[in-house]
Amino acid sequence: MTQIIAPRVRTLVLLILAVAGALLAGAAPASAHAALTGSDPAQGAVVDTAPTRVSLTFSEPVAVGDDSVRVLDPKGERVDKGDPANPSGTTYSVPLVSGLPDGTYTVAYQVVSADSHPVAGAFTFSIGAPSETTVSVSAQASDDGLVGWLYGFGRYVSYAGFAVLAGGAAFVLACWAPGARVRAVQRLIVSGWLALTAATLGLLMLRGSYTTSGRVGDVFDLELLGDVLQTKTGAALVSRLLLLAAAALFIAVLFGAYARTADAAPDHPGDGDGGEPDKRDLTFGLALGGTVVAAGLAASWAMSEHASQGLQAGVAMPVDVVHLLAVAAWLGGLTALLVALHRAPVETPVGHDAVRRFSRLAFGSVVTLAVTGVYQSWRQLGSWSAFTDTRYGQLLLVKIALVAVMVAVAFLSRRWTRRLADARGSAAAEEAERAEEEKQPAGTAPATASETSETSETSEAGKTEAGHDAVRAAQLARQRAATEAARQKRLRDADPNRFGLRRSVLAEAGVAVVLLAVTTVLTQTEPGRTEQDARAAAATSSSAPATGQGSGAVSLTMPFDTGGTNGEGVVSVDLDPAQAGDNALHVYVEGPDGTPVDVPEVKIALTLAAQDIGPLPVTPDRITTGHWSASGVQIPMAGDWKVEVTVRTSDIDQVTVSKNAQIG
Repeated sequence: MTQIIAPRVRTLVLLILAVAGALLAGAAPASAHAALTGSDPAQGAVVDTAPTRVSLTFSEPVAVGDDSVRVLDPKGERVDKGDPANPSGTTYSVPLVSGLPDGTYTVAYQVVSADSHPVAGAFTFSIGAPSETTVSVSAQASDDGLVGWLYGFGRYVSYAGFAVLAGGAAFVLACWAPGARVRAVQRLIVSGWLALTAATLGLLMLRGSYTTSGRVGDVFDLELLGDVLQTKTGAALVSRLLLLAAAALFIAVLFGAYARTADAAPDHPGDGDGGEPDKRDLTFGLALGGTVVAAGLAASWAMSEHASQGLQAGVAMPVDVVHLLAVAAWLGGLTALLVALHRAPVETPVGHDAVRRFSRLAFGSVVTLAVTGVYQSWRQLGSWSAFTDTRYGQLLLVKIALVAVMVAVAFLSRRWTRRLADARGSAAAEEAERAEEEKQPAGTAPATASETSETSETSEAGKTEAGHDAVRAAQLARQRAATEAARQKRLRDADPNRFGLRRSVLAEAGVAVVLLAVTTVLTQTEPGRTEQDARAAAATSSSAPATGQGSGAVSLTMPFDTGGTNGEGVVSVDLDPAQAGDNALHVYVEGPDGTPVDVPEVKIALTLAAQDIGPLPVTPDRITTGHWSASGVQIPMAGDWKVEVTVRTSDIDQVTVSKNAQIG
C-alpha cells in the first residue's frame, strides 16, 4: 500500500541510520523506569552490629506506600517499623526494631516508578554472620498473576481501540468520504470508541491492585481507587475518559451531518458537492476537532509513561504523541480500508483513488514512525549493545522486523491498486464505446435476460405479498435481503484485482495485530538503559568486599565431554568475591580450540557436605557467546564447597563435572 519509491526509501534509511549512529554513540546516562542502584546495608553485606534502619537508593524518584519496603528476619517475621521516609533525593529508608539478633535478613521492596510501572525486588544482608533463612530472595511483584495479566490485556485493548477510532475517522475524512454512510465502517469506529472507553475504565479500577497487593479482591477497593485518582496515572486515565466524551460528539457529527452531505458517488471530500462552503466548513471543523481530540488522547499515554520521565522529557512527550498518532493513522486506517473492501455495498465501492490517498497517508505515517522511533530508541536504549543484551532491545528488534514485513506487504498492495486502476480505466472505455454504439448514455447497459427475469419475479412477488399476511411478507423480505447480500458478495469477489487487494490488505492487518501486541509489551518493559544501569549497580555491589570479611575470587576450570557430536570442551567458573553472602558468578564455555561456544543449557549447583547444605541450584543468564552470568548468588557460610556444573550440548547429551572451592 505504502508508496515506496526506491530512491526516497534509500535516502530515508541512510538518514535514519546516520542519525541513530550519532545519537547512540553520544548517549547520556539518564533513563526512565526506576532501578535500585544502592542500599545501606549493601546487598550481601555482613555487618558487625545491627543497623537502626535500612535505606534504598533508586535511579529516580519513586512512589512508596505503607508496605513498600519490608525487612524480614530469618524466620520470616517483619522487623521494620513505621512508614518509609524520603530523607533526601532518591533515597528511601525504613526504621528497624532494636536488638536484632545475628543472622541473615531479607529486604523486599515494591515501589511505583515515576513512569507508572511497578518495580519490585529483594536482597539479603547479614548481622554478625550469615545463617539459614526461610524467606525466598525472589519477590512476587504485584504485576504478576491475574491482575497483572488483566492490566496488560486492558492496555492492549486501549491501544487497539485508539488506533481504530482515530485511524478509522482519519480514513473517512482524508480518503473516503462516502465511508461515513457505510454501516460496517460506522460500526468499526464506534467499536473502537467502546473498546477504548471500557479498557480505560478497567485500567482505572485495576490500577490500585496492580501497583500494591496484586489481589483480585482489591480491584473494588474504593479507598485504593481514591489513592489512584491522586496519582499522575489516575489523572491521565480520568482525562482520557473526558476526552472520550468529546470523541462521542465527534462521532455523532461524523455519522450524522457529515454523512448526509457526503456524495455517495465520489470517494473523496473534494469531489462532487464537496466544493460547497457548508461542507468545506464542516469537513475542516471535523478535521481540526478530531485532531485535537486524538492528540489529547495520545497525550494521556505520553504524560504518564516512559516519555514523561528521564532524558529530555519535554521533547520526548510531544514526540511520543506524534508517534502514537502516526501508528493510529496507519494501523487504524488500514483496518478501516480492510472493512470497506470486504463490507462496502456495491453501490458505494472503495475506488482506487481512495486507496491511493490512503497509500500517501500511510507513507507519511511510516516516515513519521521511523523518525520518532529513532529518537525513542536512542532515549530508551542508549547503546548499540542494548539491542541484544536487554529484553527491551530484543522486543524493539522484533517490532522493527514486523514493520519491515508490513511495508513489504504494502508494496504488493500498491501493485494491486495500480492493476485495479488500469482495469477500471479499460472497463470505462469499453462501456463508453458500447453506449455510443447502442445510442445509450454512458454508464448504462441494456437489461440482461436474467435481470428481466429478476424484475418479473420481484413484481410477481410484490403481487403475491399483497395477498398474504404480514408473516409471509416478512419472510419474503428476509429472502430478498439474503439474495441481495449474496449478489453483492458475488460482485465483489468477481473482480480479481479487488480480491487480490483485499488479500494483501488482510495480510497487512494480520501483521498489524501482532505489531500492536509487541508494542504493548514494549511499553511495559524496563527500558534498556535502566536494565544496563541496574546490572552495573549490582555488579559494583557484588564486587565490593563484604564488611568484616576479606576479598578474593575463585576460578575453577573443568574439561567436559558429553559423548555427543561437538560434545568436548572446557567450562570455567569464576566466583567473586568467594565469600559468605552475596557473590557474582560467571561461567565460560570454550571448545577444544579455546574459542567460545554456545550450548543449550548450563546449570550450577553448590553443596557444603560438612554442614549438610545443598545442593543450592543456580541458573545463570546467557550474556553473550559462551558466557553466562548470575548476580546475587547467596552462599550462607564459609567452608569447602563443591561446585557442580551441568553442561548440555544437545537434547540428550549432557554431563556434570565438579570441583571443590574454599569459600571464605
